[in-house]
Amino acid sequence: MNLQLVSLPLLFVSAACVASQPEEAGKVAWARDLDAALATSKSTGKPVFALFQEIPGCAGCKQFGNEVLSNPLLVEAIENEFVPLLIHNNKPGPDAAVLQRFGEPAWNYQVVRFLDADATDIIPRKDQIWDTTGIAERMVATLTKAKRPVPLYLPLLASANSPNLRRAVFAMYCFWTGEMELGKIDGVVTTEAGFLAGHEVTMVQYDPALIALPKLIAAAEEVQCANSVYLPEADLAGVTKSRLKVGPISGYRPAPASDQKKQMSGTPVANLKLTPAQATKVNAWIRGDAQKALGYLTPAQQNAVR
Repeated sequence: MNLQLVSLPLLFVSAACVASQPEEAGKVAWARDLDAALATSKSTGKPVFALFQEIPGCAGCKQFGNEVLSNPLLVEAIENEFVPLLIHNNKPGPDAAVLQRFGEPAWNYQVVRFLDADATDIIPRKDQIWDTTGIAERMVATLTKAKRPVPLYLPLLASANSPNLRRAVFAMYCFWTGEMELGKIDGVVTTEAGFLAGHEVTMVQYDPALIALPKLIAAAEEVQCANSVYLPEADLAGVTKSRLKVGPISGYRPAPASDQKKQMSGTPVANLKLTPAQATKVNAWIRGDAQKALGYLTPAQQNAVR
């Protein structure tokens, strides 16, 4: 980011300030000057991530800062893909003037708005979005609407933190292959090598908003990773017409750590600290499409590999 620090003296806080800033603000390096943030948005094309936050705030505000705004992947996405701007919603002076300009209530729970360089909402304002999934989904929607690149790890982060994930266990000839091939399927969030009913199996967590169970099973069959499928009791009725052997998940046990994410073994990414979802996607692609695999890493993680 090319910034003229002489003309924008209040744009970013230092790393030391981030370490000591109020917990309601999380670990993001925030700008505090609206006009400077808009100028940076204009020069870079990046949307403004505008957080209206109560500081000092209630327990909910602190939880939002400690959990959502301290998630390492979300913090990096905010700082790399957006211009982070923090407005205190309970202070006089410049903060109060910004509240009035945008019609935001004082002493309110946190609200995030995504602005273009003209201070116009890129996507409609929405209240009560207070979890990682919701914020990440709106970041993806904003970048898409602004015709900005969406890093692969950001929608993956949204899915990985969704409370609606479902499980399925697939039996195949080799769970190393199972983790690789099933991990490639869009909508599959995590994989794990394991054993069930005397077979090598791969347990997947998938996002039903992205892939329905019948399509997931069909995709697993297509890559020859579905000799049989085991499901939660609640999902069994939906696949009664399947030609596969279908049964309940019972007696599953994970394989040893040495058998997990085998495709990454011996590669530069093997020693990175990845989320389970990142590890799943990197493991799936690293042997066949290393460039795509690296796309699931944050810039900081990519630099660590280099």
